[in-house]
Amino acid sequence: MKKFFRVLIVTMFVVFAAVTAQAGSISDYLENELLDHVFGNGTYTVPSIYIALSTADPTDDASGLAEPSGNGYARVAHSSWNTAASRAIDNNGTITFPQATGSWGTITHYAIFDAATAGNMLAHGSLTDSK
Repeated sequence: MKKFFRVLIVTMFVVFAAVTAQAGSISDYLENELLDHVFGNGTYTVPSIYIALSTADPTDDASGLAEPSGNGYARVAHSSWNTAASRAIDNNGTITFPQATGSWGTITHYAIFDAATAGNMLAHGSLTDSK
C-alpha cells in the first residue's frame, strides 16, 4: 500500500563541484507530510533547505546516511530552485561546499534536510560521479 501513495514523487538533482546527481527519492518523512497536507490532515510549512553529503546510500527512513564529520564539513543552505517539471526539480545555480581541511571520505550520495544539523531528511540520491 505504501508504494501506491508515492504519487507525489519528486526527484531531486544537486550539483556538487560541477557533478550532477542522479534521480533520487523523497523520504518517508516528506511522503507523510505531503500526504497529510494534500488530504487535509495537516499543514505543511515550507522549510529552509540544506544539502548534505554522504559516503553511503541513505534509505527513505534516513538510516544509512554517513555524513562527513569535521574537516570543515557543513551542510549548505540552498534556496534557489527551478520550477518542477515532469516530476523533477533541479537547483538554480551551483551549490558550493566549504573547502575540506582533511578527508571527507569518498562522497557518493546527497541528502536534502530541513535543518543545518539534525532535522528531517526530505530527499536523497546518488551523485553521478563519486568525489
